[in-house]
Amino acid sequence: MRVGVLGAGQIAQAAHFESCAKAANADLYAICDIAADLRERMAIMHGAATTYADYDLMLADPDVDAVIIATADAFHVPAAKRALEAGKHVLCEKPLGVTVEEVLDLQQAVEKSGKVLQVGHMKRFDAGLQAAKSFIDTEMGDLVALKAWYCDSTHRYPMTDAVQPLIVTSAQAKKPAENPKADLRRYYMLAHGCHLIDTARYFAGEIVAVRARLSERAGLWCWFVDVEFASGALGHLDLTVAVRMDWHEGFQIYGQNGSVIGKTYNPWYYKSSDVDIFRESDGATHRVLGADGHFYRRQLEAFARTILDGAPMQGADVHDGVASVRAMVAIARSAENGKRVALADVSGGV
Repeated sequence: MRVGVLGAGQIAQAAHFESCAKAANADLYAICDIAADLRERMAIMHGAATTYADYDLMLADPDVDAVIIATADAFHVPAAKRALEAGKHVLCEKPLGVTVEEVLDLQQAVEKSGKVLQVGHMKRFDAGLQAAKSFIDTEMGDLVALKAWYCDSTHRYPMTDAVQPLIVTSAQAKKPAENPKADLRRYYMLAHGCHLIDTARYFAGEIVAVRARLSERAGLWCWFVDVEFASGALGHLDLTVAVRMDWHEGFQIYGQNGSVIGKTYNPWYYKSSDVDIFRESDGATHRVLGADGHFYRRQLEAFARTILDGAPMQGADVHDGVASVRAMVAIARSAENGKRVALADVSGGV
């Protein structure tokens, strides 16, 4: 599958270019970015066949089978719609969008196009999480309760800088009209909350309502969220940015025939989660090794299998992307008014 990447910024440099190079069934064919210096440097570094300054010209290229949208959040929906209209499949970075209305509009465009749109919730390609999901779906019986936490660390950036490639920037780069980090409450929910929500939905299914509390003290933003799942399961989510300790992410799941406990690492270590699955049937705990922890490459390969081979989608589809945005907006509204908020009732953005 020949891939065109829109955006040559941090997430493309840290994840998507390398994923295209390493994927067994996809190649980096084109890079599109308005910044000429960045675009050409990335093409040389990563071996792209061609480059474009104009997105519409890349979309008009018949050799581009699919696009990866690796831009700022505000550009996701417009860029995805243009790609679908041009007949291209889309792998869009998370979150799918920033308002309920725009992602619902995109969902209609996906359904009309007949093309594949996958949302970049790459944690679904963590072998530890996949083992937990398999146990939940086939052996655990009723899922009774889920607790999950995503706590960014004050030490994350020195750790990230040590393992990521040196990120190249350009003064010519296109930026959204509003600085995404001007409102940190909104930024942290969109950047980190969408991961936590998608993990909870991946394991426990649809979220129907939330009740959230938010504490902003001592330079920390801490959301505690009680969750109602459609299945009747109970949930509790902890999103905290940033804890004065190591990266702290994981989950506990209690079910009819066993339980699951998981510890997830800083994603840039490309280390699969440590997931302990306890089976009541044999009274023993099991853990998969998860030797292949390149979540972004595995995400791209699954996306390509869906397109090339007609394989069922393993990743998050447009429905999952919409549900994630709805949940983030519901959490924001509940934190503001202190009340239970149904996802079906929300509108607007975080």
